[in-house]
Amino acid sequence: MNKQNNLLQKILVFLILVLLMAPPAFNRQKELIKTGADVLISKKLDLIYGKKLGIVTNHTALLSNGTHFVDSLVKIPGITVTALFGPEHGIRGNAPDGEKIDSGIDKKTGIKIYSLYGAVSEPTKEMLKDVDVLVFDIQDVGARFYTYISTLFKILQCSAENNIPVIVLDRPNPINGVYVDGPIRKDSLSSFVGIAPIPIAHGMTVGELAELFCGEHYIGNNLKPELTVIKLEGWDRNKYFDDYALTWIDPSPNMPSVQAEIVYPGTCILEGTNVTEGRGTTEPFLTIGAPFITPNKLIDELKSAGINGIELEPVEFTPVAIPGKTDSPKFKNKLCKGIHLKVTDRSKFESVKFGVKLVSALHKLYPEQFAFGGSFNRLCGDGAIKEMIKQNKTPEYIINYWQDELKNFLEIRKKYLLY
Repeated sequence: MNKQNNLLQKILVFLILVLLMAPPAFNRQKELIKTGADVLISKKLDLIYGKKLGIVTNHTALLSNGTHFVDSLVKIPGITVTALFGPEHGIRGNAPDGEKIDSGIDKKTGIKIYSLYGAVSEPTKEMLKDVDVLVFDIQDVGARFYTYISTLFKILQCSAENNIPVIVLDRPNPINGVYVDGPIRKDSLSSFVGIAPIPIAHGMTVGELAELFCGEHYIGNNLKPELTVIKLEGWDRNKYFDDYALTWIDPSPNMPSVQAEIVYPGTCILEGTNVTEGRGTTEPFLTIGAPFITPNKLIDELKSAGINGIELEPVEFTPVAIPGKTDSPKFKNKLCKGIHLKVTDRSKFESVKFGVKLVSALHKLYPEQFAFGGSFNRLCGDGAIKEMIKQNKTPEYIINYWQDELKNFLEIRKKYLLY
């Protein structure tokens, strides 16, 4: 009898351990979604049958099964891809930030690659001589200064100028499609990190942006491309990339996670200062610092400015060259002190406002050491932001400055929302 009881006790202990180790039954499963590329291949191949295709794409163009859109497309009878056009970081996404890219041949498919991040930013007539339809499929991150949407802008212009239809395969805004914030880019600050008069966090998909760029004549008053947007199926604009059963792949070498994408609209503006945004570390945009910073002092200042949904921790780090990611990070091989960011509540954290509070705190605490660089105005899109920080205006004053223009943009934006 004792042996039987001992056996039952052992079984009971084993079952309890199994239950404790198993994931909770109430854990939500990742939701299914079909990207524009999935929809094109599964339902709308008639749009491209018998056409010579020029595909504007990179490594982010994965189907829901994890295979690359182009690698799958070339295996379909009746489909002909004659040219590939690559944005910043190249077709396969392995070029460091800002590095100019040469044209060449794609090793996997043998198709000619034309770089749109080097000598030219849009296809020339010579590049388009064997192209009947342009297809755009690149994953954006939801921020104005991310150059993939600038490539989209240029492709729309090129499509109109050369009378070549363009198909945009939509993908989700990975940091949700409802968060919209930041100053509207001024015309005088038009650049490849500010291609259109939109806020820093635009809250739109690439398909919606394509409609906006054309519908509001941002690409040119007399330019009207033959545009088709293949919509997502199953996307909720309130959700994030990691809510879905999608294969994560770094959209660029220094964008390693959704956490980094969430803070990016705010911390990227540090690129226009002498404080590092964390390139040369394992967590860029989540790690910021400089040799002259006192971490706890900066944390206290930010807390006094009012921040929500984020934890700040003091950190020391040394930026180094990382092959394929960055060759010459700010403060290379020098000890930096600063803060590490961890988003704890996505619904409360507002990245652009945090970025303004961060730069304001740095200017206030380190007036002798902190300095702005030449790209700060281009990243903000409005030179008034820097001037107000230099005048020691409060973050609340600065944030209030862009509210009227932002409200106007939100009204314009409504016309182009597809979801």
